[in-house]
Amino acid sequence: MINNISILGSTGSIGTQTLDVVDKLGLNVSALTAFGNIKKLEEQVRKYKPLLAVVFDEEKAKEFKVNISDTETKVLSGMNGLIAASQIKQAQLIVNSVVGMVGLQPTLAAAQAKKDIALANKETLVAGGALVTDAVKNNGVRLLPVDSEHSAIFQCIQGMPDKKFLKKLILTASGGPFFGKTVEDLKNVTVEQALNHPNWSMGAKITIDSATMMNKGLEIIEARWLFNVPAKDIDVVVHRESIIHSMIEYNDNSVIAQLGLPDMRIPIQYAITYPKRYESPVDELNLAQIGKLTFFEPDYNTFKCLRACKKAIDAGGVATAIANGANEVANMLFRDGKVSFLEIGDLVMSAVDNITNFEPKCVDDVLKADALARQYVIDIVK
Repeated sequence: MINNISILGSTGSIGTQTLDVVDKLGLNVSALTAFGNIKKLEEQVRKYKPLLAVVFDEEKAKEFKVNISDTETKVLSGMNGLIAASQIKQAQLIVNSVVGMVGLQPTLAAAQAKKDIALANKETLVAGGALVTDAVKNNGVRLLPVDSEHSAIFQCIQGMPDKKFLKKLILTASGGPFFGKTVEDLKNVTVEQALNHPNWSMGAKITIDSATMMNKGLEIIEARWLFNVPAKDIDVVVHRESIIHSMIEYNDNSVIAQLGLPDMRIPIQYAITYPKRYESPVDELNLAQIGKLTFFEPDYNTFKCLRACKKAIDAGGVATAIANGANEVANMLFRDGKVSFLEIGDLVMSAVDNITNFEPKCVDDVLKADALARQYVIDIVK
């Protein structure tokens, strides 16, 4: 088992739960990063004593450097800081749990530094799938999924003797807070209502993505790259209880599922300890206490983001980067009260339909597509 890790996004939901696992396993932490929550980052630095701490916001980084001047931790900022944290010599594994496109370049940098990567940043593969998988392959490193759904598929696949027996992947979705609602029902949704997730505790952006089902669309794209499976062989089923985290189906129609309580510390720990398993900080699953498990078809008409993601996958090129960039801005504008809940899906679909698609040859092409999508949404809203 590895004994030294670097955590990108340590003050967020995944990052703090990763530190719970660190405590349980007795690991060392060589680097911690945050966007701007310097209060929580300071607490973490004083407890874990990393060699490096990064605050992405450059002004807050200056304040943070003063705050921890009595420690031996070096402070950096911006993208250069994230890349330094992803390549720090002492770390054997980089846990990438930052939110958004900002995670792409550190992932590529980690692969180039021959670091194994535990990936919780969906946008890395959504926007730069081929670039990332090529970098991982060319540098001989492991790309280990942290998302509960992809970890579940990864765990199920461990029992598969030959990939030719795999028929399909089945991603489960909680359905978010608006399961069963119609377009009419969702016209006046508030930010507070959209943030009220029934099962998971996540950051604001990801929780809104779950409410629009954009999150599941991103996961389809991510699964396509993680497991080298065509999108047509990836299904989604709404499973309200979030006990089955995902499934695989073999060519004989046998289905293998991974179950557990809705607690991210299980997939986080498995990514860190793979292929071994250790006692975790998560409670045991009691199926009799759960009582029943239910399943439903997703509503592609009401939840337009999910449909937009599937369209983007079929289009290829940078279409998935366009969908992601448009969503990041639309999601933020909704949280800021600038657009309605339903307009998020409209804006994402419009970007996929109207921005010229092209084949990316390097990371700059992906960043260009992302920028075009962001500006497109801003211009429409203006």
